[in-house]
Amino acid sequence: MGYLNHQQGYREGLLETRSIVKKDEFAVLTPDGLVNNVVPGFVDCDMSILGSPRMGARFVDYLVTVKNEGGNTQGFGGDGVQTFMYVVYGNVTATVDGETYELSEGGYIYVPPHLELTFVNNNNGEDSRLFLYKKRYQEAKGVGKPEIVTGNVNDIQAKAYEGMDEVLVQDLLPADIAYDMNFHILSFKPGASHGYIETHVQEHGAYVLSGRGMYNLDNNWMPVDKGDYIFMGAYALQATYAVGLDESFSYIYSKDANRDVEI
Repeated sequence: MGYLNHQQGYREGLLETRSIVKKDEFAVLTPDGLVNNVVPGFVDCDMSILGSPRMGARFVDYLVTVKNEGGNTQGFGGDGVQTFMYVVYGNVTATVDGETYELSEGGYIYVPPHLELTFVNNNNGEDSRLFLYKKRYQEAKGVGKPEIVTGNVNDIQAKAYEGMDEVLVQDLLPADIAYDMNFHILSFKPGASHGYIETHVQEHGAYVLSGRGMYNLDNNWMPVDKGDYIFMGAYALQATYAVGLDESFSYIYSKDANRDVEI
């Protein structure tokens, strides 16, 4: 049984939340409603399962707070399942295929489906927080094999999103057809917005890194804040604008790509 990811007891507001779940369509999950889950292989980790097939996604997202010298030394992913890890804050040491990678805040690593990811906290006794993802790889004829990709968003030049200088995007993985998904960080300066309401077959799982916004999800305007998780299903209407005066509204999100629809 899960348990609340905060101090037990009554709160000032009794049984109220901004969270909403419309299975197979969209969802907003706020931090105060998340519960911890015990997942084999993860030691000394507070672990919340966010988007998943039970919500309607074809992937699984996790929010993981790694304590002390915790982590996963058993192995995550592999056997056809690709994984991705982003460090929200803290420091972790990741190992893939015998190679180690030191990842600090903003650091990330993509692990292809034939390899496993292991990691341990390396933050001088302080917690580290991770946004973790897995998805079964979709094979395709005539394409190469994906490779390990690692980096830090602080080293990636942001570029204008669809010609809008007030909306910036950072691409974390190569634009290579070998990859059946990608990760991006999208940032909206205060008052900036999408140029139009998007409607597409791709689905997203997004974790809000900074700021606040109003998000249109299937023509439902939802307030979203730092620490929220957003699931956008296939064909869900979607767009946002940033609110506030001095902080950009930004989120990291996954997107399936480079493949035809399976039937």
